[in-house]
Amino acid sequence: MIDTAREADVHVDINGRSHHHRVPVRLLLSDYIRDVVGLTGTHVGCEHGYCGACTVMVNGDAVRSCLMLAVQAHGADVRTVESLTADGTALSPMQQAFHESYALQCGFCTAGFLMTLESVDPDDWRDRTVELLSGNLCRCTGYQNIMAAVERAWGIERAGSRDAAGVGGEAHGDG
Repeated sequence: MIDTAREADVHVDINGRSHHHRVPVRLLLSDYIRDVVGLTGTHVGCEHGYCGACTVMVNGDAVRSCLMLAVQAHGADVRTVESLTADGTALSPMQQAFHESYALQCGFCTAGFLMTLESVDPDDWRDRTVELLSGNLCRCTGYQNIMAAVERAWGIERAGSRDAAGVGGEAHGDG
């Protein structure tokens, strides 16, 4: 029989702040972040790891917080979507690109997309953004605007895509 009443101490830095709690050993990291620490930007969608809404960064790597126990994050540095703004008001460049490109509708999946994108070096992924984002599901946007936002934020120009000024990708002459 599994002893579900067992608890353990968890010491974790989340968004630069140290947190110390005694929690059930089976508490998911997503539930710890949302319910214990009180940061609700990390969303829980499928609870099976395939939708990506719960993506956070643990020691610099994107992870599905619904698949990781809080005790597994003991001693780790965790970043959530709330960490993307320095002062809590100004948008990060990727958040601004999502806003300007209409890359969100209901916003439920947005935090997962943003944290996935935050976890990589754009130079390593510029030609493989579809592959990178294939682990995140969105039921609203159809992905075109999400891809446009990534292209805008990363400075990618493709034929027919919008450049950083929001103008169509084809060349414009003087006459």
